[in-house]
Amino acid sequence: MKKLLPGMMALVLALAFVGCGKAETTESTPVASSSEVVASSEASSVAESTEESTEESSEEIVETAAGMTYAEYVAAELQSEVDVVMYVQAHQSWWDNKVTVYAADADGAYFIYEMACSEEDAAKLVPGAKILVHGFKAEWAGEVEITDATFEFVEDGDSFIAEAKDVTAMVGTDEIAAYMNQLVSFQDMTVEAVSYKNYQPGDDIYVTLSKDGVTVEFCLEYYLNGSDEELYNTVGNLEVGSTVDVTGFLYWYEGPDAHITAVTVK
Repeated sequence: MKKLLPGMMALVLALAFVGCGKAETTESTPVASSSEVVASSEASSVAESTEESTEESSEEIVETAAGMTYAEYVAAELQSEVDVVMYVQAHQSWWDNKVTVYAADADGAYFIYEMACSEEDAAKLVPGAKILVHGFKAEWAGEVEITDATFEFVEDGDSFIAEAKDVTAMVGTDEIAAYMNQLVSFQDMTVEAVSYKNYQPGDDIYVTLSKDGVTVEFCLEYYLNGSDEELYNTVGNLEVGSTVDVTGFLYWYEGPDAHITAVTVK
């Protein structure tokens, strides 16, 4: 009996150690049930579907963009948010991730002051390009404009270039304000004065023209057309008393102050 007893005790201890080992293995490597695997797969599919849906929705907004009409823009209160689809007509030089844009549609025109824009996108703002602009309607010295603006290109193949509207007959009347920011023309105007900003060439040129005794101010914006040497020199060399036809965007500064884009000396 003394010989059998130690053997039996050893067997009992061995079985006890084997039992502890199984318990540790079971606790450290849990196995997911089939229902948990299915639920995880479904959640992943839903997340992927939601992400794809969001991307498709964003693309659809750009392709089918719709903003307020020109009439709704005109009726909007100053300082209110506006969203307008429009067509680029020209823009001033890009600088510091901003660009000032002259734009229009079939019903009117817009001046977007220092719109947020990368240099790469500024190069794409060619005449006729369609954009959706978001910003705030503002007024400065009588000029109604859009400020704090951002934009998106609208890629639907649509384009628009405005033709200049002759507003000569409206010189000296309140009616001319209805053409603010549009591309307009003045015929048979008399040169009254020409001067350079900062009193020397290389900056804006200020021109005063008259029609039947009523004067109108014009400006050749250097950042709009200064790179056109022929136009810049033509305007700078205008002689008092000469007769000219002028085309430009009807900017406003305490009255009409068109930004010149073309001049014909008669």
